Amino acid sequence: MTKLTSEQIETFANRPKVRKVAVWNFLGTVHHCGTYFNALSNLDLDEKLYKWNKETVRAIFEGIKLAANHD
Repeated sequence: MTKLTSEQIETFANRPKVRKVAVWNFLGTVHHCGTYFNALSNLDLDEKLYKWNKETVRAIFEGIKLAANHD
């Protein structure tokens, strides 16, 4: 997992209906997850815990893919 730049995170956080703070907090530290699958697991847990909307989950998911260099 690579560390995302502020500019990369900002593009995900500025999407309509996205919880900006959630996207920043998650994607700002996603590189610490170690693997793509760990990051997806953390996203699943956080989505349920914080009741994130689908737009927020989608933005974070796409940020995870970028950090993991997945297409």
